[in-house]
Amino acid sequence: MKKKIMLVLACIFAAFSAGAAQKDYLEEVESLGFVAGQGLACKASKYDTFEMLARAILISKAKSDQMQEEGMQTYNAAKAESFILKIRDGFSNCASIAESFDRQRIFKSVLYGDGTIQMPDGKVVKPRQIYDSTLVYKKDPNLREKMIKLYEEGYEKIHKDPNYQKALRERQSQDNL
Repeated sequence: MKKKIMLVLACIFAAFSAGAAQKDYLEEVESLGFVAGQGLACKASKYDTFEMLARAILISKAKSDQMQEEGMQTYNAAKAESFILKIRDGFSNCASIAESFDRQRIFKSVLYGDGTIQMPDGKVVKPRQIYDSTLVYKKDPNLREKMIKLYEEGYEKIHKDPNYQKALRERQSQDNL
């Protein structure tokens, strides 16, 4: 009986630890995504290197394909959100952001050809399966312009939507009360 209780407790602890590890992973990739969006929006000179390292971290730290997929969705959503926020604030303070972006510790990381990463603190992260790290990111010199165009098209589409217009009028009438 005592062994069964210990086994059940061990299983619960393992499940909790796995859930906590996934939460930490998702928080990390979300932060990386947010920083990537700011760097892209502000034309940081080391953006492409950051993107390659961030994607390698995302892949190498994922414990499963499902976790990696969720991580990629989280990363991309955070990147898009922070990019949109920079558009909305008129790209304010971009010179300072780009300068800070280019001085991040992540650039002291070393990415090896098999996907292994040596982090700035010396910790080595090995991927769950070897991959060609040169295929992690393909540089697109027009990415920023493409994202701005995508945002503008989406913005225009939303604002032409009759349901949006109706909701906006309702909100304005509530605000006037």
